[in-house]
Amino acid sequence: MAKDEDAETGNEEGAAPEGEGAEGAKQGFVKKLLGNKKMLIIVAAAALLVLGGGGAGAYFFLFSGSGETKTASTKDGKAPPPPIVAPQVAFYQMPDMVVNIQSADGNPAYLKLGVALELTGADEKAGIQPLMPRVVDQFQSYLRELRVDDLKGSAGVLRLKEELLRRINVATAPYAVKDVLLKEMIVQ
Repeated sequence: MAKDEDAETGNEEGAAPEGEGAEGAKQGFVKKLLGNKKMLIIVAAAALLVLGGGGAGAYFFLFSGSGETKTASTKDGKAPPPPIVAPQVAFYQMPDMVVNIQSADGNPAYLKLGVALELTGADEKAGIQPLMPRVVDQFQSYLRELRVDDLKGSAGVLRLKEELLRRINVATAPYAVKDVLLKEMIVQ
């Protein structure tokens, strides 16, 4: 009679119960795979190749972009761009100037200013040399009209440099000064 009940429920002797059929098949496949060492080695080698190839591809994609552009430009027949040449620059050191400036309370205040002029070349340095009395006169007349408050902060220093540059370029009309560099600036 036990056989009749097993037949009705669909269970035979030695068969796995209904809920364990899928799990039993999975465990059987894993045991079969682990049991077959050749198959395990092949699967592991394939996984390593896929991961290694992906990693190498990502490395070349991310880090070798600059090398490809250089070789591509030479393959097209175009010459590589010429090397960047540093511009010719000359500096003219002006003598230090000490000027009395206006103060709000009427006490005397002094400004000591050391300036270097940035020029485009040595030929301009030779051309500006005879015009220096005119430049010093422009500096003196402008600096004497300044107040102590005009020189406060980085904005005041920037305005001072811009105004000195404008006055220098007016005084040395055929020659152009690129920048005014402050070597020393003391307000007392």
